[in-house]
Amino acid sequence: MAHEAIIPAGSAPPLAPYSPGVRTGNTIYVSGILAMDSEGNTVGTGDIKAQTRHVIEAVRGVVEAGGGTLADVAFNQIFLADLADYAGMNEVYREYFGDNPPARYCIKAELVKPEFLVEISSTAHIG
Repeated sequence: MAHEAIIPAGSAPPLAPYSPGVRTGNTIYVSGILAMDSEGNTVGTGDIKAQTRHVIEAVRGVVEAGGGTLADVAFNQIFLADLADYAGMNEVYREYFGDNPPARYCIKAELVKPEFLVEISSTAHIG
């Protein structure tokens, strides 16, 4: 099955050779999203809530560009640079996925640049 790259207008420039998202059939795969603006500048330096909000909004942008909504997200992979940020990330995460949250995991990981506090990759299934 062929796949189609999803590159929303205004998305951050990739730091490596990848697409922000890919749609294959009724499934959208969202690459790991970091807190970067369309110019590649870090958003919310030192603020886990601001970075989490920015990342989830970017995930939303990819999913919507692929024809879905955040309600279609079935699975999230969350990477935190510091587990001390777990509560702050969850506070914002709950605003977006509160009533019927997707499956997920959250691990501590060294991210590509030290100013990044959170990275989220998602899988959405469009009905």
